[in-house]
Amino acid sequence: MRQKGRFGQYGGFYVPEVLIPALEELEAAFYDHYQDEKFVKELNWFYKHYAGRPTPLYLAKRFSEQVGFNVYLKREDLVHGGAHKLNNTLGQALLAKYMGKSKIIAETGAGQHGLATAMVGALFGMETKIFMGVIDIERQSVNVHKMKLCGAKVISVEGGTGTLKDAINDALRYWTANVTDTFYIFGSTCGPHPYPTVVKHFQSVIGTEAKQQCAEQIGKLPDMIVACVGGGSNALGIFTGFIDDKNVKLIGVEAGGEGVSTGKHAATIVAGKVGILHGAKSYLLQDENGQVLETESVSAGLDYSAVGPEHCQLKDSGRAQYYEAEDEDVLDAFELLSKKEGILPALESSHALAWVMKQKGKLSSDANVIVNLSGRGDKDVSIVEKYRPLMQ
Repeated sequence: MRQKGRFGQYGGFYVPEVLIPALEELEAAFYDHYQDEKFVKELNWFYKHYAGRPTPLYLAKRFSEQVGFNVYLKREDLVHGGAHKLNNTLGQALLAKYMGKSKIIAETGAGQHGLATAMVGALFGMETKIFMGVIDIERQSVNVHKMKLCGAKVISVEGGTGTLKDAINDALRYWTANVTDTFYIFGSTCGPHPYPTVVKHFQSVIGTEAKQQCAEQIGKLPDMIVACVGGGSNALGIFTGFIDDKNVKLIGVEAGGEGVSTGKHAATIVAGKVGILHGAKSYLLQDENGQVLETESVSAGLDYSAVGPEHCQLKDSGRAQYYEAEDEDVLDAFELLSKKEGILPALESSHALAWVMKQKGKLSSDANVIVNLSGRGDKDVSIVEKYRPLMQ
């Protein structure tokens, strides 16, 4: 391969030999097309006319009054389908089309990547299969129904914990046997090279827009960018626009679940150790024998035992800082933004909001903080009702 996909010691491609040619084919196609004028023009057309980009940068005034400083929301919840995931699936599906692939597959946790894949499968007329853990199918039934409405086949994965990790396992196994005509649309900045680079590139539109919008609306760079981190695509998507601006703090917020001390969490960078999962070296939740630990989070999209390799490098270098938000605080954030702004945030995005709420009294009143609101919370209403049945 021309590039080994390393971010310091992290990344790489630890995969069965049968997948190496498929990854090499993907890498070659990506570098052939991602800056090609025809490809870029076509993708930008879909971003504007299908996805609804650019998304607004919105000053949440009533929420800001509650925390004591300016909080701007990058409204990825307004992308068609309800989340940032479509940015990536449009890019990868178009790449699959250019490569002559007729079928696409994907894994999904919260269902947003699965839905975004099902949507582009319908858009481009491609046979689509979505692998999803049985636990996630139950807690994200609305998205499952939407995927089926778009013509995708949803394959229930019952092994392991029945969550995202196991969906990826089965998707990789399927791809191994069907690489000739099938393109695997990976959902986050994880997995073997070149996926972390590919996904980051297609999500970088978030940061590019946000930086321009800051110049127009604030007149200067923000003080801080905050985003939730599971695999890490929405965070890297917005971080990339500001990564060279050293005075802009980059904050990633992971799923603390019931708290890291309880062992019931998904805070991989905060509590993990270096290991290998799904073809890449990164921080990983594992026991003393290297066995992958189960994760637990109120949000299906952050319920993952590893994290993207570039996030690991950003953490080690100190360029970004990573924290956890516990479930109760996340539910408080969901409730506060809903009541103060009439915006229901995804439970994933609510982790970023929860951390921001904890900064009350710590930042000056003129501080400008951007939260990447990676998705909308329609899909999570039943989960919130389960935990907060008497929310008034």
